[in-house]
Amino acid sequence: MTTSKRSTAVLLMAMGGPDCLENVEPFLRDVRGGRPTPPELIEEIRERYRATGGKSPAVGITQEVAKKLEQRLNESGEARYRVYLGLRHWHPFIKETYGELLKESPEQIIGLCMAPQQSSLSTGAYRKKVEEARTELKDRTEVTYVGSWNCHPKLIAAIVERIQEGLRKFPSDVRATVPVLFTAHSLPERVVAMKDPYPNEVQGTVEAVTQLLGNQPTYFAYQSQGRSSEPWLGPTVEDMLDTISQKGHRQVLVAPIGFICDHVETLYDIDIELRQLAVNKGMRLERIAMLNDSPALIETLRDILAAHESSSCIQS
Repeated sequence: MTTSKRSTAVLLMAMGGPDCLENVEPFLRDVRGGRPTPPELIEEIRERYRATGGKSPAVGITQEVAKKLEQRLNESGEARYRVYLGLRHWHPFIKETYGELLKESPEQIIGLCMAPQQSSLSTGAYRKKVEEARTELKDRTEVTYVGSWNCHPKLIAAIVERIQEGLRKFPSDVRATVPVLFTAHSLPERVVAMKDPYPNEVQGTVEAVTQLLGNQPTYFAYQSQGRSSEPWLGPTVEDMLDTISQKGHRQVLVAPIGFICDHVETLYDIDIELRQLAVNKGMRLERIAMLNDSPALIETLRDILAAHESSSCIQS
């Protein structure tokens, strides 16, 4: 990376998840801002994690991303980059990690959310956690944040490659007609009135990928709506699966473009729950492989950080 020579701490930020079944309840309590979780909901979520390995795989995957990204950033031999992981709702919490990285006295800190699409309710909340940590620790180190990377060319190319791989799971004579169902995590519908960028960010990713898929039929839906009484963004994946089925399709490939790595929303909500719904409709449902800690993601993040540093140097 041909940018400044300052020592740099890269803070990767993600939601986090329970590291064992016993920690499902405290994890949910943190997600809910300290409010107690109904016992029946705790048990339901615990069963989801039990069915998908007993813990969230996202934390371990993102730790591998941090390790591989640090190696890639330091390939020039300068070793001026350290990459850290801070989680919003579980250990290592963002504040914990921020305190640790300050011990290395970096000259600059770059915050990078492991979510391509921006939203005040998701990526904005990560930044708020950083600023709270800075205030509490009385830190004056320069901190900048990577913005949206929902349409970064390497991200889009990587998603397209995953879709092409996924389509090869189907017989060659039907491949061209298999619908691709894009999904992203739903948010409360009030984000529309707030003029939150999230819906447009998600559509931007969908459109960028669709342009490279030729005539492949595509659909979009929001998944994993919350349990609160307020309305959530739609259409839901369940309703869209109905639509696809009613149009006569017997196969579908799900592409969760709002997610980077595997976690309960892909491993359970799609692979188990949505797949069973598809089976009940006489359909075959497959899902694309997530980027996880793949070389494609590492190269994408490296390019994003290079562009961010170059932009910061120009502005300063």
